[in-house]
Amino acid sequence: MKTILVGVKRVPDYNVRMRLKPDGGLATEGVKLSLNPFDEIALEEALRLKEKGLADEVVAVTIAPADALAQLRTALAMGATRAIHIVHTGPVEPLDVARLLLAVIQREPPLLVLLGKQAVDEDQGQTGQMLAALWNRPQATYASSIAIDGEVAHVNREVDAGTEQLDVDLPAVFTTDLRLNTPRYIKLPDIMKAKQKPLQSLTPAELGVNLRQRLKTVAYEAPPARAKGRMVADAAELVSQLRQRGVIK
Repeated sequence: MKTILVGVKRVPDYNVRMRLKPDGGLATEGVKLSLNPFDEIALEEALRLKEKGLADEVVAVTIAPADALAQLRTALAMGATRAIHIVHTGPVEPLDVARLLLAVIQREPPLLVLLGKQAVDEDQGQTGQMLAALWNRPQATYASSIAIDGEVAHVNREVDAGTEQLDVDLPAVFTTDLRLNTPRYIKLPDIMKAKQKPLQSLTPAELGVNLRQRLKTVAYEAPPARAKGRMVADAAELVSQLRQRGVIK
């Protein structure tokens, strides 16, 4: 069976404005949680590949506390065939996420693995690269298009100078960029069907992975307030203001 494995993460909804506690931590009480937007793009791409007949199933995997079932059900409602919930409370560093995903891969080898290029809560963008290294398989990060041709994937990826074209042997790891696709809208019947789809719960210990903390978050800081803008009458006044501020000479 050809399987596409998709990693999904629960994050604070990107529409929510996060607040800082007096002690410097993030106030997460009552904050709306949802699927990481880049992971939704990864899942959408996996579903499209399956709909083209290039895969038999799409498996969504998350590492999260026990109360993350709502986000997994969202992935199932989008169209994932089944879900795997690795139950763990507390932060998980990218290296351990990669190790857990590798343990799942070793249980049921996939045709390819799709991940979002980064999570919007921490923006680390490391898991896909680490997974490819641990798995000893090719990778294509920041993919803006993916086409499967037999045992090879033709990928366009976003780079600083524009786009780069790669031919990648499968199985491989891909991380998805914003321009890859637009995730589908979930309909009510799909939400109801998702309740009947298989959802397996595992622990890191069952996967043989020992999690440990290597990094320590010292504090969070709010970004500095933006200076008030100023309207100018014409280009000459704009140039004058920029010269006064030392931006141009």
